[in-house]
Amino acid sequence: AVPVTISLTLHTSVCSSRSKMASVLCSKSAFAGATAKVQGAKRSAVRAPLVVRAQKDSVEVDVSRRATLASLAGAAALLSGAAPSFAAYGDAANVFGRKTNQSGFVPYAGEGFALLLPSKWNPSKEKDFPGVQLRYEDNFDAVNNFVVVVQDTDKKSIADFGAPEKFLESVSYLFGKQSYSGETVSEGGFAPNRVSAASLLDIGSTTDKKGTQYYKYEILVRTADGDEGGRHQLIKAGVSGGKLYILKVQIGDKRWFKGAKKEAFGLSDSFTLA
Repeated sequence: AVPVTISLTLHTSVCSSRSKMASVLCSKSAFAGATAKVQGAKRSAVRAPLVVRAQKDSVEVDVSRRATLASLAGAAALLSGAAPSFAAYGDAANVFGRKTNQSGFVPYAGEGFALLLPSKWNPSKEKDFPGVQLRYEDNFDAVNNFVVVVQDTDKKSIADFGAPEKFLESVSYLFGKQSYSGETVSEGGFAPNRVSAASLLDIGSTTDKKGTQYYKYEILVRTADGDEGGRHQLIKAGVSGGKLYILKVQIGDKRWFKGAKKEAFGLSDSFTLA
């Protein structure tokens, strides 16, 4: 739109000194002058497209600048690895379906110990043994779980319990006891009158950077019902501050060979005492 200024100039000094007829003519003359200016303005409006094009060019230049800035900002975000959407919703929400935790573990600090939790395991309130301080289980299969047992002790180190084999005998309750007392034949690899068996697959000792010593065990526990082919048990124990800490990780045999083995060893290897 082109601004139009209408200027009305009334010669009041001339019109006031003449007759009524002259006053009317004077007013008509003034109106005619105003009309002429309006018509002149209309003629100038013919050139309005030039002004519009100039404004359009200005808008295009502005839009082009904005597009350039937006492109630069987008490129900067990609290079910096920014993820504003995840920051807004929270990484745990994972509303976009992308795997955000590449390690598969979450750090956990307890009273006197620390470990890495499998990210898809949930806390459990069950108390399998006396002294259970922490228990988690796989949210897909409760057979897969772990417990941290804490007991008072007068020992200064795990080595004070004797050799690793002797200590294992003292905590055999962790694997359960056979409750069936009937007679059975030797079948499925079990001894006569036995419906469960525990096989020691690995045994060892390790020391962390702070000098704390740990005993480590890998055991396969099987029962006659053949449920999942047995249970893999990882045991890790150490002493600190007058307390005995025992970590027991259990994984079903089928899930063990389908990838849960990685979670079990990752959890066991991360278990350290304060």
